[in-house]
Amino acid sequence: MPKYKQYDEQVSDGVNLLISILVRYPEIGRIGFDPQSNSLKLTFLLSTIPSNIEFSNIKNLLLNSLIAYTTLEDVSLSTFDVLLDTYDQVAMLSIFRDVHTISKGEIALLIALLRGKFKNHLITDFNDSLLEEDLLIQEEVIEDMLTNIKKHHTENRLIGIREDGRVLVFNK
Repeated sequence: MPKYKQYDEQVSDGVNLLISILVRYPEIGRIGFDPQSNSLKLTFLLSTIPSNIEFSNIKNLLLNSLIAYTTLEDVSLSTFDVLLDTYDQVAMLSIFRDVHTISKGEIALLIALLRGKFKNHLITDFNDSLLEEDLLIQEEVIEDMLTNIKKHHTENRLIGIREDGRVLVFNK
């Protein structure tokens, strides 16, 4: 197991990014960073299992919306995939995106689309104690950490989850 210095900026940036995304977007149940593919995996929990047609439709909606968004932002879309896993009566919708082209605005777009499509079935861990100012600060941190991770390659595989209203980040 590798040893980390207390002030390892790469680990700190990655951890701060995952924490900020989970705090800012309560719809995301789990987030992972894979240094080998340099990608993020955003996982959303659904209280219903979509049919194959519904899943295909949402995947096409997300892809087409992302293509339009990245075209308007003049960014090339390199890594994008959507997978669906089911466990009993819960579905896990995972979106894979590369760190170099993802943005805070894109994450907000993906969440808005999923909210619209799944309405009451998107499991959300709301934190009523967060003020609008706190959410804006989290958005700034997300933007800063994305910029730092894009500039400096990190070799640490990280995973962030929600548990009982808390956000936990682990080095995998």
